Amino acid sequence: AIIQTPDDIIAFQEILFKTKPEVIIEIGVAWGGSLLFYETLSKSIPIKKIIGIDIFIPKDLIKRIKKKSKNSKKITFLQGSSLDINLVKKVRKLTKNYKSFFIHLDSNHTTTHVLKELNIYSKFCNSNNYIVVGDTVLANIPNQKHRPREWSKKNNPMFALKKFLKINKS
Repeated sequence: AIIQTPDDIIAFQEILFKTKPEVIIEIGVAWGGSLLFYETLSKSIPIKKIIGIDIFIPKDLIKRIKKKSKNSKKITFLQGSSLDINLVKKVRKLTKNYKSFFIHLDSNHTTTHVLKELNIYSKFCNSNNYIVVGDTVLANIPNQKHRPREWSKKNNPMFALKKFLKINKS
């Protein structure tokens, strides 16, 4: 299952066809649908590596993804915090021979976490690459009493993105 809006998927596809990244890094794998989407696109775009990072990746999910992607060697799973220095080192090692990236941040939606991810993973990118911050719409959704979350109107991905852009104006 893919947990993105149709508009986002179409936008991602357009960006990927336009920029032709060698590596896609998705932080926040959920059920792996996006990884399969990227793997399918890699048949038309020269995507060499797809890295899925999450704090929890069930072993049966990995088996299902590998089966559905016909055991594609392009998909690599890394379990752990996207902020963990050792995990970031693994990503650096896996991507050291590549120059073009598409990175999708879609894990912990708190301002602090997303800002840290932006500071770390933006260093992988050059001016022709994209780093997409997922769920910035949370800034427009009222706090929900029936489903409490860490994030809120003042603690969300949009807040992090605005802070990041203010600090990194160039």
